[in-house]
Amino acid sequence: MAAGAEQKVAILFADIVGSTQLYESLGDEAASDAVQSCLKIMRQATESYGGTVVKTVGDEVMSVFPSADDALNAANEMQQRITNVMRVGQARIPVSIRIGCHYGSVVAEERDIFGAAVHTANRMTSQAKAGQVLTTAALVEELTPQWRSLARQIDVATPRGQSDEVAVFEVLWQPDEATSMHPAVDPAAVADTRSGRLRLRFRGEEVVVGEAGRPTITMGRADENDIVVKGNLISRIHARVDCAKRRFVLVDESTNGTFIQRDGGEEIYVRRDSAELTGSGIISLGRVAARGTPLAIEFSVEE
Repeated sequence: MAAGAEQKVAILFADIVGSTQLYESLGDEAASDAVQSCLKIMRQATESYGGTVVKTVGDEVMSVFPSADDALNAANEMQQRITNVMRVGQARIPVSIRIGCHYGSVVAEERDIFGAAVHTANRMTSQAKAGQVLTTAALVEELTPQWRSLARQIDVATPRGQSDEVAVFEVLWQPDEATSMHPAVDPAAVADTRSGRLRLRFRGEEVVVGEAGRPTITMGRADENDIVVKGNLISRIHARVDCAKRRFVLVDESTNGTFIQRDGGEEIYVRRDSAELTGSGIISLGRVAARGTPLAIEFSVEE
């Protein structure tokens, strides 16, 4: 990167989770070797996709890439080679990393980069859990359709030094995750396959999904949702229901998960995963709610 010139790049932070515990479990020498092995993999993945490692600080790497796809390709390789594979010590202790990305303008100075975009990318990393890749709407907008289909909004965050919230997206890099989350449904693509309807009732209002209704709806605390539920455990866009291929699928995109209580006693907890809605029962966001209480969303599937 040219020093002093403002450039738009994809910024990636990759951080080893639980490195302190590695030192406690393995001892200094073995843990240091494990950390260095992770940093080597992060560097190799960065360079494999045209990126540049700007710096390493302890057990964290900061890299920049010319495109959003390059950043996620590198993130995928890092997770595949570390979180999915790496086991260290005689006890075969698993090693995991968390990754945060953002796309924005930075200025390069003295082998480092600066700007609000750097803080935003770093915030994504601090929000991530072991094995996660989190990013922003700014980066998602730059992605090609293949990667964009694997990004799901799960929350909002306020980066350090900024007053505006940014949407937080999780990028699904595991094949089984991608299958379970179900890509966004194109209403035109499923119009001919919908059959039956799903009725959702909340505080005297009814929303119909499917035949003669909508192909997809969202639920959460933000006012733009089809069903607005307020609560401190409820994410802005908490969950959605898709109608596709003759099925009604609830997809949770939240921090605290969604509870489905089917009439008949079965209870399902869904967190960043999906479950089919059948029969009738109660949906509750963030915590279990009994039928008739203010947070209970009643559902019934009609063939």
